[in-house]
Amino acid sequence: MAADSDDGAVSALAASDGGVSKCSKSEKELVVQVPVVDVQSDNFKKIWPSLLLAIKTASFVAVDTELSGLGDRKSLLNQCIEERYKAVCQAARTRSVLSLGLACFKQQPDKSEHSYLAQVFNLTLLCVEEYVIEPKSVQFLVQHGFNFNRQYAHGIPYHKGNDKGDESQSQSVRTLFLELIRARRPLVLHNGLIDLVFLYQNFYAHLPESLGTFTADLCEMFPAGIYDTKYAVEFHARFVASYLEYAFRKCERENGKQQAAGSPHLTLEFCSYPSSMRAHIDYRCCTSPATHRPHPTSVCDNFSAYGWCPLGTQCPRSHNIDLIIDADEAAVEDKRRRRRRREKRRRALLSLSGTQTSGEAEDGPPVKQVCEDGLKVEEIEQEVAENDTANQPGCEEDHKNDLEKGVKAARPGGTDMATPEVPGSQASPNSVPGDGLHRAGFDAFMTGYVMAYVKVSRGPQPCRSGPWLPECHNKVYLSGKAVPLTVAKSQFSRSSKAHSQKMKLTWDSS
Repeated sequence: MAADSDDGAVSALAASDGGVSKCSKSEKELVVQVPVVDVQSDNFKKIWPSLLLAIKTASFVAVDTELSGLGDRKSLLNQCIEERYKAVCQAARTRSVLSLGLACFKQQPDKSEHSYLAQVFNLTLLCVEEYVIEPKSVQFLVQHGFNFNRQYAHGIPYHKGNDKGDESQSQSVRTLFLELIRARRPLVLHNGLIDLVFLYQNFYAHLPESLGTFTADLCEMFPAGIYDTKYAVEFHARFVASYLEYAFRKCERENGKQQAAGSPHLTLEFCSYPSSMRAHIDYRCCTSPATHRPHPTSVCDNFSAYGWCPLGTQCPRSHNIDLIIDADEAAVEDKRRRRRRREKRRRALLSLSGTQTSGEAEDGPPVKQVCEDGLKVEEIEQEVAENDTANQPGCEEDHKNDLEKGVKAARPGGTDMATPEVPGSQASPNSVPGDGLHRAGFDAFMTGYVMAYVKVSRGPQPCRSGPWLPECHNKVYLSGKAVPLTVAKSQFSRSSKAHSQKMKLTWDSS
């Protein structure tokens, strides 16, 4: 919440140590603490001024959504991107957004070039129109602590599609989305095509029929650019896995290494809230990488690669992200050693004939193989797309994870923070936290953290007047594709009528 909000909610800023503020869970264990402001219908008006100020003063805003379902899974992996877009549109018209996460990152150049104030909000929503909610989505959300009683009792009401009269001055979620557009800040998402489509249909206007018109509208709505962290970490940071929790923990660890080496690194500050606000704050904690305790079991290959496992918490192998990253780093180092040895032998053999050789080229993102039977990753993706949903009645894939596992669905497992393991517990290495009420808000924070770290790792930008992060500007990840969706307005596409009317209203009423 902003420091000068009218209710005086923020009394001070808590400086971070090593990139994140820390609280003590026990004498021996430090945990990362991120405050998430819970926004519902009973406190929406009270927090409204702080929401607006956080958005207007942010350097960029990260967004995440919880959805009531996505419909036909196979259509979401259609090789024709136009058909894939139509499938997502159909889902957005018939399903709803259950909660919306916003993470506003404000750069603080007076402290350091890579210092940010992070303010995180989780809005619980309730669509007032009829919508489809899928049983598997309900099952997963309940298992992870989502309180549907609270949503139906205190969800912020909203309607979908076009405006119903002049709504530009009201205090509503639709007006909040207009304020996000008016702020002209970079918009950051993770695997964001579905989020963008749902945001448009639920809070802006009826979706255009063609993908070209949709991207043309987005260009005008977000002139500062749209950034997808999944694209950034897979094609530029070159992580071997790119689901959100993996990317976040990996960035945390790499940032810690850069700080220890005295190199440029990301630092964050969070607002310190008075006791009167504690009822509205959820402090999300997880074990810091430095205090990670290895689990005796081996890691789960499925979860390691995709951030999702059909066995869920019953899987006998570990889903601990730090263990997975440790294993990946060890494998990379082993691969480097073997490559150096091969290169040394090759050069020794070829030096007699004067032939020169060079190292192996890598022209694509790293790929983590999880099978031993020779299947290509694309074949694995297709098999899972066809079989997994039918064979696992209690599970769907996290819609922030890859559609490599067949769908971008409404939230099953994998993007929440790794929870500290309870000493002596033998039930499962993959316990699920009961307090899962702020997944959208915290996922938005993780998304923003990843993008902020990627910006640090790319080094100084040569042109301050250009795009915020040029190599990732207006590129949205497409699962199963070697190239992203470019958000651009071509000479063959025009903006939609509903969008043009909305933009006129947006600026006339600002």
